[in-house]
Amino acid sequence: MTKKTSILYVEDNIANRLLVRRILEAEGYTVIEAEDAKKAIAILEKENPNLILMDINMPEVDGYTLTGQLKDIPKLKNVPIIAITANVMRGDRERTLDAGCDGYIQKPVDVDALPKQIAQYLQEANS
Repeated sequence: MTKKTSILYVEDNIANRLLVRRILEAEGYTVIEAEDAKKAIAILEKENPNLILMDINMPEVDGYTLTGQLKDIPKLKNVPIIAITANVMRGDRERTLDAGCDGYIQKPVDVDALPKQIAQYLQEANS
């Protein structure tokens, strides 16, 4: 039996978490949720996700800061961190990538495109 691909989704908005979880679980992924940076770090002490989806606008610790912290953890070095954000102004994509994210997905999430985007990021990470 093959291990399911797991995705950690760090997002403070419960409606967004629910939507993304439903889309990705329908594609066969295991989705682990964290509503803030502290919970994400606690989960990562036990779990080894194949990919991390990172909301940028969160209270206390934003996604840019958390991405930087996670990139310093050796076991996460090759785990892609993909920003999933409503920050879509000129320069936001570049700022996200400069912060260490490996990719960028705009909100509102495109229900049809999201699984393809995730599959592409996973494929790139494994090649």
